[in-house]
Amino acid sequence: MAPSGSPSTRRGAMHAGVHARKQPEIIAPELLMLAYRGGIFPMADHRDDPDIFWVEPRKRAILPLDGLKVSRSLARALRRERFRVTCNAAFGQVLGECAAPRPGEDKGEDEGGESWISRRIAASYMRLHELGHAHSIECWRDDRLVGGLYGVGFDRVFCGESMFSRMPDASKVALCWLVAAMRAGGFALLDCQFMTPHLESLGAIEITQAHYVRLLKAAQRSAPSPEAGEDAGDGDGDGDGEAVALPAAFAALPGEAEGVSSSPGNFIAQSLTQTS
Repeated sequence: MAPSGSPSTRRGAMHAGVHARKQPEIIAPELLMLAYRGGIFPMADHRDDPDIFWVEPRKRAILPLDGLKVSRSLARALRRERFRVTCNAAFGQVLGECAAPRPGEDKGEDEGGESWISRRIAASYMRLHELGHAHSIECWRDDRLVGGLYGVGFDRVFCGESMFSRMPDASKVALCWLVAAMRAGGFALLDCQFMTPHLESLGAIEITQAHYVRLLKAAQRSAPSPEAGEDAGDGDGDGDGEAVALPAAFAALPGEAEGVSSSPGNFIAQSLTQTS
């Protein structure tokens, strides 16, 4: 998932400050979804940048759904249900946290810097969320949002955009619930955009953009191609048919755990550690 700070490849010149901020013109949802279906995504130079540029990386990070690395401490956090986890309960808050420039400890981010999530990009993803194409996973401690992630979902694909954490393991727990929901819903591909040491430690792998596009096209069909399973291990072993929408797959997790495990968190920890 793309870090919230500015990567070294991001272009630099800062625009002059604006005295009266007006509502940014959003990227047309149809154009944005067409870009994602083609393996391209938007970025900006800084928070107040009115312009965007379209990114097609030479190398792409993906997280195989059977390859998430769950440490003992992370499994313990899941089993003890240290956080209350929700889906789409606070999309705007998660987006705002991810857009805020900050040091990147335990968030898969660069060390500070301007956010690539400009106000125009943020407004565009808010519109996608309203249309049911963008989703968030939130981690709460009591009533305080302490971690989460957001991204774009379509067919059997979820493109992770960014994540944040205000407490240790919060964003990782959100990722575990995301992966569990994707596996349960029949998804095939979790796109993380750029590789970072944080994502690599969680099991992400780097592939060429051409390879990514092949996997992307396969995941947009009703059944996966052999290449998608053999080359990247990005499915759950069967993957036949269409995926269940992410919010529905997330909502079904407690039911899947019932009668099998003592809690949804324990069920997720068991299922992920068996395949990691």
